[in-house]
Amino acid sequence: MDPNTDHPTRIELRLPDAQATEALARRLAPLLRGGDTILLEGDIGAGKTHFARALIRTRLQAIGLDEDVPSPTFTIVQTYDAGDVEIWHADLYRLSGADEIWELGLDDAFRTAICLVEWPDRLGPFRPESALSLRFEALPDDTRRLVIRADGGRALQILAIVSTEAQHGRA
Repeated sequence: MDPNTDHPTRIELRLPDAQATEALARRLAPLLRGGDTILLEGDIGAGKTHFARALIRTRLQAIGLDEDVPSPTFTIVQTYDAGDVEIWHADLYRLSGADEIWELGLDDAFRTAICLVEWPDRLGPFRPESALSLRFEALPDDTRRLVIRADGGRALQILAIVSTEAQHGRA
């Protein structure tokens, strides 16, 4: 718990299948606004891209768009116009250093867009101060363990909503 609020700073969820991952993404999507960042952590195949694609599709479908949402593995960044906000989906796996963040323009996007960042360890000192971190772990039974951590600010508010939903069996 954050000592200054009644909100948790960390929760853990079990995602039994890909549909549960998608359902969580669909619930988080409408909560996000420009300046919100979700850092997606975990090994290759843990569910980071699956989650991000479901969240982006949800936001686009909300404005009547049915757009292909490819993985940004090779392009590094994919952007989407979601009507009232731009969404940036970044896969930083291939970056060789944090200084490349400037070249991508991601530092500006952190202030104005919804940013979904895979491999956030590559951000180094450019990691946003107030982010929601989702650490996916693939378990031997093919379920996923998900630890969600809020670094402060709006991330704490979003985590409080997810935590409340989880307590009521909706997350």
